Amino acid sequence: MKALILAGGSGTRLWPLSRKNYPKQFLKLNGDMSLLQQTVQRLLGAISPEDIIVMTNNDYKFHVISDINSLPLPLPVSNIILEPACRNTAPAIALGVLYCIEKLGCTENEVICVLPSDHVIRPDEEFRGYLLKAEKIAKDGHIVTFGIKPQRPETGYGYIKVRNQKGTVPDLRTPSGVVESGLSPYQKDRTQNFSKVERFVEKPDKETAKQYLEDGSYYWNSGMFAFTIGGIIEEFRNHLPEMAEIFEKNFDEAAAGFSNLPDISIDYAVMEKSERMAMLPIELFWSDIGSWDSLFDLLDKDERGNVKTGDIVSVDTKNTLIIGDNRLISTVGIEDCLIVETEDAVLIVKRGHSQRVREVIKKLEQAKRKEVAEHVTTYRPWGSYTVLEEGSRYKIKRIAVNPDARLSLQKHLHRSEHWVVVKGTAKVTIGDKEIFIHENESVYVPKSTLHRLENPGKVPLEIIEVQNGEYVGEDDIVRIDDEYGR
Repeated sequence: MKALILAGGSGTRLWPLSRKNYPKQFLKLNGDMSLLQQTVQRLLGAISPEDIIVMTNNDYKFHVISDINSLPLPLPVSNIILEPACRNTAPAIALGVLYCIEKLGCTENEVICVLPSDHVIRPDEEFRGYLLKAEKIAKDGHIVTFGIKPQRPETGYGYIKVRNQKGTVPDLRTPSGVVESGLSPYQKDRTQNFSKVERFVEKPDKETAKQYLEDGSYYWNSGMFAFTIGGIIEEFRNHLPEMAEIFEKNFDEAAAGFSNLPDISIDYAVMEKSERMAMLPIELFWSDIGSWDSLFDLLDKDERGNVKTGDIVSVDTKNTLIIGDNRLISTVGIEDCLIVETEDAVLIVKRGHSQRVREVIKKLEQAKRKEVAEHVTTYRPWGSYTVLEEGSRYKIKRIAVNPDARLSLQKHLHRSEHWVVVKGTAKVTIGDKEIFIHENESVYVPKSTLHRLENPGKVPLEIIEVQNGEYVGEDDIVRIDDEYGR
């Protein structure tokens, strides 16, 4: 079985922590691992690292590489597929299937499970058992969707309505009749039933969601699927033939024409039309963290029902989420609120209204505010930089360079730069000269002069950079040599 992780989303429902340039799949919201890293770890044990593929876009390439390289058992970097253009889940999955056929040598009988990269599911071991069940159901000719039994009348999720007709997951025993070694009790369990899907339902209003909850035949749509390669290709040909044309090309040709594929979700393209859909209910904890309300429900709370992260002083505060960054946050007499502070933005929402953050995003986009896309801290393959202050004709940054990393050989046409080392040792190229500068030493980089900053040491390098010039935008950069292929 292969796994295809979709990690190209730019969701902003967790703004201001999640931004377009650094979305929630890379955030560490519930532990020491990002949501993407948790997704990979969840699969290991049922699927080997070389059989896990991550699909993302060029903007997130180095975020994905950094995340998977930090895992105890990293994935092959070659298994990162860069989507050539922003498209929806149907073309992404089609390209991923073609990759499995051409690059991994998969046959039509191979099962692929598709998972979003930004969900929280636990326990991992139990989920791996459901994956094996889904594999068996898919090999029996079904396209499997994973359903979650609703716990509340949720309006932020799509729903799946199932028929009464049920099937049983095929036996997990080997042909000799012996239970496969190494399987947990969850994975050996053969009693789980699946149901035929009657229809997919869009996100309902509150009253309709209450009816679904009472009905009992509706499940939350988790956005996870499993199918054989032959099965999904046949469904593309039946329901979206223009998408199926991708399978007549080689991978490089398909990638080159990716932007011409229909911009449509896999739900609309196939799942809502297919007669082969089977729903496997998974009875474990699941959340897509689609809002601040859902994150509040996920995290541990203190004796007054509060979630507090950062430098927080609260008085008479109840049932409130407070996430701080650098500043002290004090609350008095607050109840049922969601408060999120970053270096450049503060969000305050009444609990139950966090889905309306999208209205804030819309207003920011209309005003062309950079806070929609950018954090004050921007991550690069070599490290990161934080804008400390910016004004007319100047910008001040704190730059952190990872050990043994270096920036591109570059020049700027409209600004000069002053660098002061505050931690570590820097190797600096300016023109045809190379020098080393240490803590409390500085160097000047004139306009239009080729230069490069490197960290030859074993500890992170930190410098303060002061830019001066008529234009200090990030696009004033001419790269001459760059090992990251930018």
